[in-house]
Amino acid sequence: MKRQIVKLLAILVMVAASGLAANAQFRYAAIAGVEHTNLNFKQDLVTISSTIGYQAGVQAEMMFPGLGFGMDMGLLYNQLGAKVNLGERKVWASQGYGDERAMLHYLQIPLHLRFKWTRLNGVEDIIAPFVYGGPDFDILLGHNKCKAFDYAGGDLSLSVGGGVELYKRWQISYTYCWGMTYALKTTLLDNYSARNRYWNIRLAYFF
Repeated sequence: MKRQIVKLLAILVMVAASGLAANAQFRYAAIAGVEHTNLNFKQDLVTISSTIGYQAGVQAEMMFPGLGFGMDMGLLYNQLGAKVNLGERKVWASQGYGDERAMLHYLQIPLHLRFKWTRLNGVEDIIAPFVYGGPDFDILLGHNKCKAFDYAGGDLSLSVGGGVELYKRWQISYTYCWGMTYALKTTLLDNYSARNRYWNIRLAYFF
């Protein structure tokens, strides 16, 4: 069911984009960012510590002249995860587990709606604020070899953010993301699963 919902959302976005593309302005950017990542487990059984992750890739922006509305999409490498102190519970400590790192490597495909303030009497040529939000589709590329965890093959998250565009070339943005599906679960307790939670600061340069 979840896969069908993801496919339906992707199809709806593509259909909407194709119908409006004739009047849209496209441009592309290289983008990179630093992330503060964590895992939100269903139960508070052990201590979870956040880690630093990284993101890099390409982004496309499609804006409709005069309206300020548009979309962004991309293809990004995304490193997420957290430290999970399994050693605090006997069920894992007895098997030799301690403070374990759960590291997940994703191929991320964001599809966001965005609004940019473009009617600022010329000020937008220097600085233009923008906001955005929408789903992120993540495909798991790899993970660390910790047998205590069973990793899901992908993830669906929702993102919201905002930032500023400088001189119509540079964009600095802040994003917060909520994982909507589980990213991993423990192999010993089937119901002990976690979702990704993270925020990032990104810099993009548009060509």
